[in-house]
Formats: sequence, C-alpha cells, structure tokens
Amino acid sequence: SHGRGRRLSMCGLAGFFRNPGTPERSNHEPWLQAMGQAIVHRGPDAGAIYLDDRIGLCHRRLSILDLSDAGTQPMVSASGRYVIVFNGEIYNFAQLRRELEQQGVVFHTRTDTEVLLELYERRGEACLERLNGMFAFAIWDRQGGELFMARDRLGKKPLYYWFGEGQLAFASEIKALLELPFFRPALRPDAVKDFFAYQYVPDPKTIYQDVFKLEPGCWLKTDGLNTQTGRYWELSFHPLVGRSVGQIEDELFGLIDEAVCQRMISDVPLGAFLSGGVDSSAVVGLMASHAPRPVTTCAIGFDSERFDEVHYARQVAQRFGTDHHEFTVRDNVAERLEGIARYFDEPFADASFVPTWFVSQLARQQVTVALAGDGGDENFAGYSKYQTDALENRLRSLVPGTLRHHLLPPLAGIAGCFRHTLTNKAQTLLETLAQEPDTGFFMSNCFFRQSVWDRLVTPEFAASTRDYDPADVTRKHYREAPADDHLSRILYTDIKTYLPGDILVKVDRMSMANSLETRAPLLDYRVVEYAASIPAGLKLRGKEGKAILKSSFRRLLPDDILYRKKMGFSVPLAQWLRQEIRPLANDLLTDPEGGLARCFDMGEVKKLWQSHLDGNDRHTQELWSMVAFALWWRNYGGHLA
Repeated sequence: SHGRGRRLSMCGLAGFFRNPGTPERSNHEPWLQAMGQAIVHRGPDAGAIYLDDRIGLCHRRLSILDLSDAGTQPMVSASGRYVIVFNGEIYNFAQLRRELEQQGVVFHTRTDTEVLLELYERRGEACLERLNGMFAFAIWDRQGGELFMARDRLGKKPLYYWFGEGQLAFASEIKALLELPFFRPALRPDAVKDFFAYQYVPDPKTIYQDVFKLEPGCWLKTDGLNTQTGRYWELSFHPLVGRSVGQIEDELFGLIDEAVCQRMISDVPLGAFLSGGVDSSAVVGLMASHAPRPVTTCAIGFDSERFDEVHYARQVAQRFGTDHHEFTVRDNVAERLEGIARYFDEPFADASFVPTWFVSQLARQQVTVALAGDGGDENFAGYSKYQTDALENRLRSLVPGTLRHHLLPPLAGIAGCFRHTLTNKAQTLLETLAQEPDTGFFMSNCFFRQSVWDRLVTPEFAASTRDYDPADVTRKHYREAPADDHLSRILYTDIKTYLPGDILVKVDRMSMANSLETRAPLLDYRVVEYAASIPAGLKLRGKEGKAILKSSFRRLLPDDILYRKKMGFSVPLAQWLRQEIRPLANDLLTDPEGGLARCFDMGEVKKLWQSHLDGNDRHTQELWSMVAFALWWRNYGGHLA
C-alpha cells in the first residue's frame, strides 16, 4: 500500500467571522461545536475548533489510521500565520511535497493538509493551479485578517456561504449554518421555480436568500465585510488537431488509467461502485489490472425487471474476479426515504439518490473508499438526452424559422387538448422545435412542464416569480460556452449545471451520510480537459453515445458490455408512488399546511395525484418533484422566517 501514514481528509468544515460588536461572543465556542455536530456524519470520529478575535473555524474528521500523527485540523502553518480547515484529497500531494522540500520546507506531518497549507503560504491563490484533487478549504490569514476559500475544479466537494447583518458564515452543508442563532433564512422564490424545472437548485443559488454555493473552479477572499471572488479554472472545447482516432484512443486510455491509479493510493480498504455500465466497468477493469488482490465491488438491484441491471454488474465482476457484493432495493424504500432525504439541505428530486444511498451503505460495510464512474456521460455524451437533442436539431433545421415560431406553438396547443401519452410527447416535441437550440435543450429536459406549473401555481407565488424564467440558467451557460458546435455547448452546460448541482451533490451527500469517501477518476481535470478537446463527432456518432470512450476500452471490456442499451441508475418511480411510498406521498401531497401549499393550489395537486392513482403516468415526474419538495419542507421548513 502506498502513501503510508497519510490521513484521509474525509470530513466537514464550518466557520464564521466574529462580529466585534456582538455581546454573545462568549457563546461562539458552543456555536462552533453545534455547527460541527450538525455535520458529524461527514467525520464522526473527531472534531476540533479554532477561535481567535476575528474568526471561528470548525472541523470534523473521520480518523482512518496513525492516530498519533499530528495532522489534526484546524491546522496552523509552521510560521504561525495561516490556519486551514480542509475537506477532500489532493492526489498529487506527494509530488508537491517533494518540490516544497527541495525549497527547504520541513514537514511535521504526513498529510496532504500540511502540503496544501505550506503551498498556499508560498504561492497564494496561484497554488490552486497546482492541485489535482477534490477539495473545499478555508485558510485564515491571522496577520492579514483575510479568509481565503476555494473549491475544486468540477465541484466534487461542497462549500456554502452566507452574508447578512455584517456577518459571514460558511460550511460544507447548509445544516451547519442553521445552528447559528443570527442566521434567519428566507425562501428564495426563483430558486423554488429552478428546483421544479431542474430537480435541484443550480449554482450559485440555494433555496435560501443570502446563502450561496461557491461555484466549482472558483475562490473567494474576504475580511468579513469586503469580498472578492474569482475563477481559476475554465474548460475549453477547442478541438485537438493532428491526432488520429487511434492516437486519441491511446492517449485517453492512458489518462484514465493514470487517474484510476492515483485514486487507488490508500491505506484503507478500497473498492468500487459497479453498475455494469461502461464507466464503472472501465474503472473496475483498470483497478483490477493494478490491484494485488481482488477488487471489492458493490452493486444495487431492483425488484423490477425493467430497472434491474444487477446481472450486468455480476458479469463484469466475474470477468475481473472481484469480491462482489449485491443488495436489492425491495420494500425498504418508504421506511428509509424520510431519513435519507434529510441529508439534502435543499429540495432534491433526482430519485437515484435512493439507490445511491443503499450502494454507499453496502460499500461502507466492506470498504472506506469507493471509486465510481461519475462523469463519463457528461464528458463523452453518454445520456440518451443528447441523442434526442441531436434528432430535434435535425428536425428543427428542416423548418424555416418564421414557420417554426408561428405554426408549431398552435399545433402544440391542439396536441395538448388530448389527454394521452402519445399526444403529450407530440405536444412537448412541437413546443421544443419552436424554440432556438438552447431553449429547446432546456425544454426537452425540463422536469415540470409549463402547462402543469400554470395549472398548479397560486396567483401569489406566480406573481413573485413572474419575471423569472429557469431556462435563463441553461441559456447563460450555453451562450458563454467556449465551443463552436452545439453538442459541445450542451456538454459544457451540463458540466456547469447538472454535474455539480445534481450528480455530485447526490454522490457526496449519500456517501458522506454513510461516512464513505468516493473518488471519480473520470472527473480528473486532465481527463475532462482532454475529453473536451475531442471532436464532438467522435463522442456522439449517430445514435451511439460515448463512441470514443467505448472504442478506447475495447482492449479491456467485451462488446456486450460496451454496446448494450444504457439504462442509467433509474428507479421505478410510477410504481413507488402507487405502492411502496403511497402512504407517505399521500400524506405530503394532501397536507394543507406543508411546503407545497406555499406555492401550489392543493386542490389541483390532489386532482393530479388522484389521476396517477387511477393509472395515468403522465405526471409521475411532477408528482415526485412535489414529494421531494414537501419532504425537504418537513425537515427544514421550520427554520424559515
């Protein structure tokens, strides 16, 4: 095993500026302790705080080994000037440490935390360009009276901050901020509208006013009153030149192999999530080629043939001789759903958080670190929505613009008069084709149709969000994309929105809930940069998504794994609503005092719910979104002003 003695920084952090004028300064230590306790699941073994005249810092950690090691956080630099709290892993820390030692730095621990701290002391914010890892950290400059915070390039690790009443506070999860008596959150109406459209609240907004996510690839510097933010990393989609397809395949395979290798450096039991899809199978195959003993793999199945992929995972496990573990999600959904949902501090409706929680729980019984295949779809155009979008664009190009804008909306209206799944799809398609490509991409991937929103929303809530369109989020990123072709623009948009706002939040919260660290080799920033430079036509080839990734891995994986139909980590939602979670859903969807009543006409919600119970699946996604929102409200609505 490599890296002997290094502590895993699987943890949570929190802190606030101390307002000199507040009489409650004697309470600041208990406040810090309470913030740490709120995120204790992120690091259940140890907690420590740092408090001086200007700032309070808190850290929770999961101890793995070598408890005599002096790597406790908050950590003070050798010079005494800087104090750090850090969550994550710096994968190239050993190389950085050697470089610093050559410059005369003497290290007192064997942690990546100390390397980061000493690197910052010498290079300031420029240190970020040297880091390869997943991280969120805060460094307090005792001499300069300034706090510096940063987040990794892709947003693997979370960091939230709040401004108000001359105060600033920050934390790995919003629930830590809720412990502060001076934090009085209010609901942000445009974020509610975003949630129902996207199933999550996109960066930098949160569901609360005055609380923000530090965006991926960004830093923030503040003295508590004046604040600057900046971006240290941006992804460019300008294509490679002078490379043959064979060279691209070789280089891509080599980069991913190196990224997997780096993430296998650990002194603790290490395994992988295995769905049987291309991405996780590639990661497991590479792990098996480097591991001295069988790799531990974990898979989740469903009691529904349509959604069950576990036999594919088993096939990959057999091929690579892994120590394989499986768990089937049966009738244990309803009793766990409320407890699992509590780990999300904002409304979150990607239903695959349920199997992600179960696979994390299963993995944690075997290992402390798990590698996952996240990022393959966004990097290499793997989702079916990219194929749908390409088809829509071909159809859009056949109809002249004036005809599209004037003829298609009335036709969509006619289709909408018929209550049938087929006409429902026709209505959505016609509405989408009437739009420009960026708005069309939003509409075909929006989870709450405008017609349903208009039917349900109360006049008061409609008035508070009338001037806001959630499609603006998609349009902004699409138009800012450093890319020349449409596919690259929507991949960039998803890397800026769906990846950090949905996928990485889901994996972070569900793994951390089980005190499990997850690492994603396909999100190594060098892999992501290389993928962005591969011409779009090599990613989506006709109906084949991830074409170049699949051809790169033919040397490792069989065609029946590489080229089978993709299912994704989907769940049998319509069935869940009618059966497994029906009593809970009924309770939430008919509660006149719950969160839904803040924005929707509950009589109309009830009609939609009854229609679903009668066998109509047209509104499954909207109903699930409402269940998720109401669950969040039940857990956190009591904090709202």
